[in-house]
Amino acid sequence: MAIRKSKEDKVFDIINYSILFILVLIIIYPLYFVVIASVSNPDAVNSGSVTFWPQGVSFEGYSKLLGDSSIWTGYRNSLIYTTCGTFLSVITTISAAFSLSRKQLFGRNFLMGYFVFTMYFSGGMIPLYITVNNLGLYNNPLVLIILGMVSVYNMIIARTFFQTNLPDELFEAAEIDGCGTFQFFLRIAIPLSKAIIAVLVVFYGVAQWNSYFNAMMYISNKEYYPLQLVLREILLQSRMVEPPTTEGAIVDLIERQKYAELIKYGVIIVSSLPVLVVYPFAQKYFVKGVMIGSVKG
Repeated sequence: MAIRKSKEDKVFDIINYSILFILVLIIIYPLYFVVIASVSNPDAVNSGSVTFWPQGVSFEGYSKLLGDSSIWTGYRNSLIYTTCGTFLSVITTISAAFSLSRKQLFGRNFLMGYFVFTMYFSGGMIPLYITVNNLGLYNNPLVLIILGMVSVYNMIIARTFFQTNLPDELFEAAEIDGCGTFQFFLRIAIPLSKAIIAVLVVFYGVAQWNSYFNAMMYISNKEYYPLQLVLREILLQSRMVEPPTTEGAIVDLIERQKYAELIKYGVIIVSSLPVLVVYPFAQKYFVKGVMIGSVKG
């Protein structure tokens, strides 16, 4: 039997749903606008005529953007960096977090303090650049995978997850059955940690995919550029032009400036699409993993 709602409850529901609907619109509309602006006539976009529906649908911006061969090189590189970097980051973070969650680890409080210290203090950009150069990692794709491999913040979340969900009694029971620490980690801890692993995959994957600063600092060979840096170069090239000296050059400048807006919106779609496609598959674990891993520190 359904419970009848009072008048006050109905008013509350109406107000609540109205507020949520407005918030959803505020969040979704900018994304929607980027999509319709990327396929609209650049003159309509620049004049502010594009509001809810695309005007003068044109895929010229995508044609110019995707017609650049460096885009596909950047996609390939970013997929490699993201896949390898995320895989190594998750393995390293999970291993460190599990070890630090065990009371049997000698000096774990000192190690934890050492890791936390690095969250607030670093050597600086120039010493890091010198170190990378001395290690022979400058202009080496490995630098984009190694740098930032472990996030202390993510490690703390994973450590808390293990402390909350893997009690000492479970380890003691496994130990009685002849299960060592390494076997316990592989056969019990990992299968019970799908939620936090999914969260770490999302965190590291998105960070690796969107990263461009390390590539800008340590990579000069364009064959190793990730997608984000390639898109940055294309966007800058679409805006940087020499001052026109002839009537034909002026017309060409106006045309390039028009399509620079389309390219700008197209760049957002091209760079964001892979993350938007992958995220729903990990979303069901996302909230659970974050909440369980942040209950206590």
